[in-house]
Amino acid sequence: MKAKLLFALLLGLALAMPALAQDNGGIKQDTKDAAHSTGKAAKKTGHKVKKGTKKVVHKGAKHTERGAEKVEDKTKPSPTPPPR
Repeated sequence: MKAKLLFALLLGLALAMPALAQDNGGIKQDTKDAAHSTGKAAKKTGHKVKKGTKKVVHKGAKHTERGAEKVEDKTKPSPTPPPR
């Protein structure tokens, strides 16, 4: 009876050893991977914000120029009629 129990225990331990010995880099590598992913996401977000801001600024400048042209047309002095 003890021999069967010992055999089963040794067999179970032998089958479990590869799973226990397997190391994927551990928590240190997981932390590095998370940091790289966060950095990549921050860069991507920064580029999107830059592009969006640039677009808004250019559109605002265009509309400001258009409004200035309208006001310029209204504020031009009317030509005085030639004297007779």
